Amino acid sequence: MSETPQTLAKVTWQDPETDELREFVLEEGATAAIGRSPNNQIAIPERHVSRQHAVISYRDGVFVISDLGSANGTFVNDKKLADPFPLVSGDVIRLYVPLLSFSSIVTEEEHSHAKITGTLIVPARADGQPTLHITSGPQEGAEIPLLTPSIRIGRATRNATWDVSLQDRSVSRPHAEVTRQDDGGWAIIDLGSANGTVVNGVPAAAHEPQPIQDGTVLMLGETTMLFRLAD
Repeated sequence: MSETPQTLAKVTWQDPETDELREFVLEEGATAAIGRSPNNQIAIPERHVSRQHAVISYRDGVFVISDLGSANGTFVNDKKLADPFPLVSGDVIRLYVPLLSFSSIVTEEEHSHAKITGTLIVPARADGQPTLHITSGPQEGAEIPLLTPSIRIGRATRNATWDVSLQDRSVSRPHAEVTRQDDGGWAIIDLGSANGTVVNGVPAAAHEPQPIQDGTVLMLGETTMLFRLAD
């Protein structure tokens, strides 16, 4: 019998359509995107919830929640998030209207039940196909697969020579580059942009690689992106 992962968490919420209590279990290292779109790990079909509203990711031994530029905001214990927020057991997450409860207490029975029901959220593969999901901004909903080891991103212009063009006037020409590192991981490099690149709420130093992982939130100008690796 395989051992239960050391770090587990669960998120529960009441389905607004059926009133059914739903429960998701997160294993150590897992990322859970939350939003109205059905392709989220935790899909909440409620009109106040953005298509891609927030994300729970695992960083430095704790689960952290970040807003993804949602229209109505993400709240923890009734305080609106401005930056990534480390979650502790008993925290209440509010997506403007829907309430979700976070707990770090998960029984073996709950873990096994989540496996059976498909509500177990596991870490992405380190070698999974990376994708940038635009969660807010002029091109909200677009997905950009990273098919080459280096992708340059900049503002959409008639003579653009970069790989990804964003229709965002606050993005520079070019703005940043996402690259695969020698160890197989990924990083983003700000290319001296006028408005900077923000990684998980922290401004990145220009021309210095900033490591990114599954669940990293990036802000370029007025565009918010979520970096994901395929499960």
